[in-house]
Amino acid sequence: MADAKKTGGKPQVKGSNSKGDGKVKGKKGELGYELAPEGNPDQKKGPARLRLRYQAEILPALMKELGVQNPMQVPRVQKVVVNMGLGEAISNPKLLDASILQLVAITGQKPVITRARKAISNFKLREGQQIGAMVTLRHDRAWEFLDRLISIALPRVRDFKGVSPRAFDGRGNYTLGIREQIIFPEINYDEIEKLKGLNISIVTSAKNDEQGRVLLRAMGMPFRN
Repeated sequence: MADAKKTGGKPQVKGSNSKGDGKVKGKKGELGYELAPEGNPDQKKGPARLRLRYQAEILPALMKELGVQNPMQVPRVQKVVVNMGLGEAISNPKLLDASILQLVAITGQKPVITRARKAISNFKLREGQQIGAMVTLRHDRAWEFLDRLISIALPRVRDFKGVSPRAFDGRGNYTLGIREQIIFPEINYDEIEKLKGLNISIVTSAKNDEQGRVLLRAMGMPFRN
C-alpha cells in the first residue's frame, strides 16, 4: 500500500490529485483498465478487442470475399439493442426493478423503461404503463457486448447447437432471442427470482441479409448449418 502523508489534516494517498479527494489519475484498476480522472474503470482507453480484430482481420477478408475496393462498402455493426419484455410487471412491479439491475450488469449501461403505447383491457394494461426495459449500445460498448455474447454467453446455453441463420429482417439486421438471462456470467444465479428472456437486435450497415450473414459469421456468430 502506498505511503500516505497528512496535508492539512487530511491523508493524501500517493497518486491522487492535489486536492486530496482520492481521485486517481493515470493509474490502472484491478482489470488492467486505465482509470478515468473520476476513477471509473469502465471508461478504459483503446478500442474493444472484437473491434480491433474487425479492423485488422475481418475487414480485409470481407473486402476480398465481397469483391469491393472501398473499405466503407464493407458492412459493419452500427448498434446493438437489448430488450427485455416484462408483461408480468403489471401485477408485480418488483420484477421490473430486478430486470433493470440485471440489464445494467449484462450491458454495463443504464436501460430505458419501455411503456405500453395503448390500453388493452383484456390484459389489464393501461396506456403508458411500464412493461419492459431496453438498452441501446453503440461504438465500443456494442463491440464488447458482442464479444462476450459470442465467446462466453452463447456457449453456456444448454445443448447449444447454434443460432438460426434465418432471423434477419431483409435489410441485414439480425435478431436473436435468449430464453434465460443466466447464460451471462455477470448474473448471479442465487439472486434470480424468476428466469426471463430477452431479445438482442444487431443493426448493421449491410445492404441485404446475405451481407449481414457474412459479417456476423466472420465475427464468430455460431450459425446452425
